[in-house]
Amino acid sequence: MPLTAAELGVSRETEARLHDYVALLLRWNAKINLVAESTLDAVWQRHVLDSLQLLPLLPELPGSLTDLGSGAGFPGLVLAATSGRETHLVESDRRKCAFLLEAARTLGLTRVHIHPQRIEAATPPPAAIVTARALAPLPLLLSYAVNKLAPGGFALFPKGRTADEELTAAARHWTMHIEQFPSRTDSAASILRLSEIRPAGDPP
Repeated sequence: MPLTAAELGVSRETEARLHDYVALLLRWNAKINLVAESTLDAVWQRHVLDSLQLLPLLPELPGSLTDLGSGAGFPGLVLAATSGRETHLVESDRRKCAFLLEAARTLGLTRVHIHPQRIEAATPPPAAIVTARALAPLPLLLSYAVNKLAPGGFALFPKGRTADEELTAAARHWTMHIEQFPSRTDSAASILRLSEIRPAGDPP
């Protein structure tokens, strides 16, 4: 049985709004490349549900969420719509930022803030949670995340079949507490929930 939004605790009203978001995405995707054409026929499963499955893994911490390389809003905008958490979306492509602004308006998300900048230059407030999807290998993601997290914060990174290899590579330069969860939308993928991130050799 395919995963459903209801199984992840999403209300019917919120699910309907997310369908409006997908309709908007499909209209915009004809003009700018928001998601790969090959995934359009399965956009709900490949992108929306893949993002929604992070919802039960969000730690119960006060504070904001920062999504790096937000693109079309996966997972950051989807999590903002379902968690109600203040969310900062960092995206350097201004056309994608225009889409994110319109999508946030369509979803009625007044606590979403768009940062049209490169990740290195963006200065959102220190976040309780940092997310990124299909952005970069884990060692590079950690270098981004460590500068955006508040003390005690967590990083949530969906990863494909290379997750274990990326963890091995990251261990050469970083120490962290690692939790790994199987993806509910792709049997070859997993989700990393990382905390206590610091450069290797730094005191705890």
